[in-house]
Amino acid sequence: MKEYRTAGIINDGSAAVTEKLQSLLDMAAEEHAAVIIEKGTYLTAPLFIRSSMRLVFEEGAELRAVTDESLYPLIDTRIGGISGKWYPALLNVLSAHDVEISGKGILDGNGQYWWDKYWGEDEKGGYRGRYDGSGLRWAADYDAMRPRNLLISDSRNITIRDITSRNPGMWNIHVLYSQDILIEGVSVDADDPHGPSTDGIDIDSSSYVTVRKCTVRTNDDSICIKSGRDADGYRIGRPCHNITVENCTLLKGFGVTIGSEVSGGVHDINIRNMAFRGTDCGFRIKSARPRRGYIRNVIVSNLEMEDVRYPVHICLDWNPAYSYCSLPEDYAGDIPEMWKKLLERIPGEVPLTSVENLLIKNVAARISGKTRSRAFNIEGYEENPIKNLVMENISIEASEFGVISAVNGLSMNSVKLSVRGSNDSRNDGYDNR
Repeated sequence: MKEYRTAGIINDGSAAVTEKLQSLLDMAAEEHAAVIIEKGTYLTAPLFIRSSMRLVFEEGAELRAVTDESLYPLIDTRIGGISGKWYPALLNVLSAHDVEISGKGILDGNGQYWWDKYWGEDEKGGYRGRYDGSGLRWAADYDAMRPRNLLISDSRNITIRDITSRNPGMWNIHVLYSQDILIEGVSVDADDPHGPSTDGIDIDSSSYVTVRKCTVRTNDDSICIKSGRDADGYRIGRPCHNITVENCTLLKGFGVTIGSEVSGGVHDINIRNMAFRGTDCGFRIKSARPRRGYIRNVIVSNLEMEDVRYPVHICLDWNPAYSYCSLPEDYAGDIPEMWKKLLERIPGEVPLTSVENLLIKNVAARISGKTRSRAFNIEGYEENPIKNLVMENISIEASEFGVISAVNGLSMNSVKLSVRGSNDSRNDGYDNR
C-alpha cells in the first residue's frame, strides 16, 4: 500500500497545519493509500477521513485540537441524544467505509479551553453557572458547544486500534449511526475532574460494534450505549443493537452504562470479562421518564470489581434537572432549534422505558476499608417494572445493601453479600450533576 508521510510539516505544536494534513488524507483516499503521522505534535482544526484508507500514528505522534472556534465548521450530527448542528470532532470519519486508524499515537482535544467555557475557570461561571441560575440547566450542555476527539458517523467497516484519546472538549470516541466497527486496544485518559462529559467510548444508534482490550480513565461514563433522547430520538427510531464490550479495564469513571438516551431502543448487548478498579459504577442503566424507549436482552458476565461504589446501578428516573426540560415562566428570549427538540414530548400513550431480560452473572466485587459502596441500587418504574432480571453467581462486599424495587421476575441464584451496615440516604441520588 502506498504511503504518504508528514515529513516537512511543522510538528512542534507552534502553528496549525490543518490544510497540509487534510491534503495528505485526501490524496491517500484517492489512491486507497496510508497516511503515516510521524512523531511530533501537530496542531490542527478538524480533519476528515474518507473511505478505503489507513491512518497510522508512529509512537509519540500527536494531533492536538486548536481552540479557535472560528475554525470549527458546523456539521449535521447528534450530541447528547439530540440531532442538530454541532462542531465536528478533532478527527472525523463521516459516511465512509473500510477505514483503519491505528498506532501508538495521541488525539489531544486541548480540553482546558473547552472545560473553562462550560464551567468557568472558577467552576462557578461559564455556561453552566449562567444556565443554572436561569433555570436552564438542561440546555447548558447543548449550548456550550465542545468538540469530541473522534467521531465515526454513518460509516461501516471501521477499525480503531491502539491509539490514545485524552483531554477531549466533550466525549472521547463517538460511534454514531454506524455498523461493523471494531475498537481495540484503545486507551482513554480523560479523568481530569474539571472536564465535563468526558465520556470514554459512546456507541450511539449503531450495530455490530465490538469494543475490546481498552483501558479507560474518565470523568463520566467509561463506555456508554445510547440511542437518542426523548422525542427526537423516538422520531429517528434507530436502536443500538448487537454490541459487544469485552476484556477491558476501567479505572476512574462511571463504568459501563446503557442510557440515559435510550429513546430509540437498545437490544442484544453482551458485556463480559471486564475489570473495574475504583470506578463509581460497575454495570449501570439510566433513563428518565421523558425518554421512553426500551432496553432488552442484555447479558453481563465475568466482572471483577475493586472499590466500586455501585456494582449494579439501575436508575430510571435519573438526574431530573438535566432530564426534564421546561422553560422558566419568565423566559422571553429566542428558542434555539435544539431547545425545541428538547422541549418536545413523546405522546403519553407511549410507555415509560421498558427494561426486560437482563442476565447478570459471575460478578466478584471487593472493597477496601475506606471505600463506601452500595451493593444494589435497582429502581424500576411502579407503572412499568423491570421484567425478568436474573442474577447468578455473584459475590459482593459492600457498606450497605441498597435497594431493589419495582422488578417483576427477579431471580437470584448463588448470590452472596457481605454488608457492613445500614443504608445511607446520601447514596440515593447518585450522579445528579
